[in-house]
Amino acid sequence: MSTTILGIDIGSTKICAIIAQKNDDGEIKILGAGISKSQGLKKGIITNIDLASKSIRSALNDAKRVAGTQYQKVIVSISGAYTKSVDSSGIVNIPNRDIGIKEINRAMQMADHNANIPNEYEKLHVLPYNFKVDDQEYIEDPLGMNGARLEVQVHIITAQKSSLSNLKKAVKLAGVEIDNIVLGGYASAISVLNHDERELGVSVVDMGGATCDIMIHAGNSMRFNDYLGVGSLNITNDLSTALHTPLSAAEEIKINYGSLKNNSNDLIELPIIGDDGATHEVSLNIVSNVIYVRVEETLMILAKTLEDSGFKEQIGAGVVLTGGMTKLEGIRELASAIFDNMPIRVAKPKEIDGLFETLRDPSYATAIGLILYGGGHFTPYEIDSNKKLRYKEETIEPSRHHQQETLFDENEMGEEKDVATLPADNAKEKLKDLANIQEEHSEGFGSKLWNRLTQLF
Repeated sequence: MSTTILGIDIGSTKICAIIAQKNDDGEIKILGAGISKSQGLKKGIITNIDLASKSIRSALNDAKRVAGTQYQKVIVSISGAYTKSVDSSGIVNIPNRDIGIKEINRAMQMADHNANIPNEYEKLHVLPYNFKVDDQEYIEDPLGMNGARLEVQVHIITAQKSSLSNLKKAVKLAGVEIDNIVLGGYASAISVLNHDERELGVSVVDMGGATCDIMIHAGNSMRFNDYLGVGSLNITNDLSTALHTPLSAAEEIKINYGSLKNNSNDLIELPIIGDDGATHEVSLNIVSNVIYVRVEETLMILAKTLEDSGFKEQIGAGVVLTGGMTKLEGIRELASAIFDNMPIRVAKPKEIDGLFETLRDPSYATAIGLILYGGGHFTPYEIDSNKKLRYKEETIEPSRHHQQETLFDENEMGEEKDVATLPADNAKEKLKDLANIQEEHSEGFGSKLWNRLTQLF
């Protein structure tokens, strides 16, 4: 029996809804997709529930029309702007010494319970990165093993309760109900990473319209995630300001001439902002320089975030870039220099049966990842936003909490039904200068960027 999957990526610049079907063999086929311009969102945060719901409904209706089917349960993405993460651990005794799903569930639920989560936050993902059986560490999968004690270490993603409530309201107003909530950066990683990258350890940077999400996959799961409120819209704003042209013209320039290594002195004619009908000529070299300044600054902050994460030495596969900003010509070469010559790959979503040409684009990595998540592509033994333990095709419902040594009841298993080459030394010196830069809205970021822009003219 086939299963329908509905995923909606709620981004700051666009909403993408995808309807897919999973057959009995586990194969996923996309049936329809709809895309609408985002309204009521800013830098990943819902600022107007009514406008956001209308954008969601528009994309959803288009997807339903193309797919020719209806489905009311949806998996939605959530921006890293809402989230914080913590690590935790749990230990349980195994009286019969046989480790099964229920024993793994008990250990996971114990780690979940032991986590110190602020009252205003709610858990989205509990992701195991290390199992230990008795004194043996780094067990990839303890299922079926023999031991007297099982320990698990987990990485927990949490989100603000108020923001989750706003998200749920917007989705409900659009006419559907949330089945699961997935961190956008996690969904993107699901859709772009290959087996070797997961094995070696890797950082995924999703460079979107208004935000950048960075996550690190090391060991068996996500180990780190962070967020930066900068995206390709900032490039549009920079072009508009520096070239004295309307935002609409600046966006067209970015799309048609966006490059980090354009040394052409060819001239293009642009309208002048605030002066109807008036135009002026601008060199493509100037356009490239304006874009370069913003992208370089953004990549340096992301590189500093990676440096400060403590996991840089654990990502042998380097950095995978995805998201709409990665379509800029020359971004891989620039990133390679800034990220200390680490391996850099610019990634599109994995190929899926029925994948429309429009969706074969880095900017749809999160949306495709939501469909894959619903189809069973998730971290083994993950506890999801519904507090269910996910393992392959199955889930275990959360158990009731007791003030006893055995902290959680063991429940029956339930079936999941919805499921430009640059000198490296120069880049290093520039990276050192960014030691105090944390995010765009920190004091001095905007003024520093503006000073650099004005030096171009």
